[in-house]
Amino acid sequence: MEEIVKILSVRNVTHDVRAYRIAKPDNYHFEPGQATDVSINKEKWKEERRPFTFTALNEWPYLEFTIKSYHDHDGVTNALYRLQPGDELIIRDVWGAISYKGEGYFIAGGAGITPFLAILRQLHQENKINSNQLFFSNKTSADIILKEELDEILGPNVHYIVTREENPLYKKGPVNKDFLIREVTDFTRPFYICGPDKMVADVARFLTELGANPETVVFEK
Repeated sequence: MEEIVKILSVRNVTHDVRAYRIAKPDNYHFEPGQATDVSINKEKWKEERRPFTFTALNEWPYLEFTIKSYHDHDGVTNALYRLQPGDELIIRDVWGAISYKGEGYFIAGGAGITPFLAILRQLHQENKINSNQLFFSNKTSADIILKEELDEILGPNVHYIVTREENPLYKKGPVNKDFLIREVTDFTRPFYICGPDKMVADVARFLTELGANPETVVFEK
């Protein structure tokens, strides 16, 4: 399945992240945490497919992707950054293994927050955030995506980590085994991980070594 859809609006989220709202095809359905393969409907880019997670809720009248652009080379995300309302994308079937399995710990690195945005927005709307915790690691405070909204959704249960900045407001350092021992109080709960491949693999391994059930460690395999 392929659908050509128009961009409705583009909004800056951080210095290199934008939220793209696009027209939603009839009968197009997804679950929070799922993704689709996207390409730009221009000759040079039509076959350059990239996976992006929906950051809207399914009931919203439009789709949304929140995408970090990399300007150091002429790739898809750099081309996306130049698009304006009225330009077109191609979207395809929905896929994805990141789904909500109960209260636990969300661990995100950089743009890896995106699969969690729809999940957290849905829980917030249903008043079911409860004791879910988010650990969100970024290089600097300027890289934190949608901080105000995450603060509103999670309150004291959101914890920001910066790796390349000294800031007394945030935790410092890598999300490694020592960090997890220090910060996680219950390894029997579900864990949701998304970020750079190495971070995801390392954190998943650390969690199982610390007693987490591999079946409740959720990430895109």
